[in-house]
Amino acid sequence: MITCHLRYEIDPRQISAFERYVTGWIPIVNRLGGTHHGCFLPHEGANDIAYALFSFPSLTAYESYREAIRQDPQARELWQLSERTGCIRRFDRTFLRPAFEPTAAA
Repeated sequence: MITCHLRYEIDPRQISAFERYVTGWIPIVNRLGGTHHGCFLPHEGANDIAYALFSFPSLTAYESYREAIRQDPQARELWQLSERTGCIRRFDRTFLRPAFEPTAAA
């Protein structure tokens, strides 16, 4: 399994647009074989940082998802929303792997 962690720097004046954008990805990820773990918007502290996490069974499955979203009408609408509103200033994508149990010492 591979989990994608997205860290967004957002325009706090466009929080409503960003919330529509980021939550709009939940059904797309789920429909295309992933598991969306949620979106996390600013509450206290920095008002311009948000997060999203979703997983795919493998990096190959994630790459298939990336290919599929290029043709997906809902994904295009979300990208257009982001462009139109400027709700996202920048984002970083990090890939993580789970560690559920201790590994045996080598």
